[in-house]
Amino acid sequence: MNDYINNLQWRYATKKFDSSKKLTEEQLNFILDAVQLSASSYGLQPYHVFVISDREIREKLKAASWGQVQITESSHLIVFANQTTFKDNLIDDYLTNVISTRNLPENSLQEYGDFMKSKLTPLTDEIKNIWTSKQTYLALGNLLSAAASIQVDACPMEGFDAEEYNNILGLSDKNLNASVIATIGFRSENDETQHYKKVRKSKDNLFTQL
Repeated sequence: MNDYINNLQWRYATKKFDSSKKLTEEQLNFILDAVQLSASSYGLQPYHVFVISDREIREKLKAASWGQVQITESSHLIVFANQTTFKDNLIDDYLTNVISTRNLPENSLQEYGDFMKSKLTPLTDEIKNIWTSKQTYLALGNLLSAAASIQVDACPMEGFDAEEYNNILGLSDKNLNASVIATIGFRSENDETQHYKKVRKSKDNLFTQL
């Protein structure tokens, strides 16, 4: 348990990366495994994750990120893109996967599927967009913890023009929207923020136990 907490103490929102250092394939796959295994409402994972190392694409995205250097200096840029809307097929595809993975009878989950559809499909497109975007933050949290556990630096970022990201990556045509991003890599020795003391609310102010 102490190792996990110590790693969370170690991590910080890295402002300057050492661009000469890249994640190994093993490190990257470990982090992506953690993202894949993230919890989501009903297990539906209504989003897609883009793992971007291409320099030219990242230069374009940097301009859409207020010029923040993490976009191009990090080893990889991770873009979490939520589905802006959905119909019954989101649920049907999930149930097909469950049935196949668990070797269940074909119609064994119809009642559960009907229940999900009754709760989700009637939502307005605006509410669907908000709901799916929230799911990406669960995956982002897993990314940050997993990266810290293997001493890989990361920076979660909301400071970007989502519409420009959508244009550059062609997301709108895919019914996707850039919800939140993260850069991963290794901190630069010149990043002064790594030496700042971590500031959080005290447990007395943060928690109420009843």
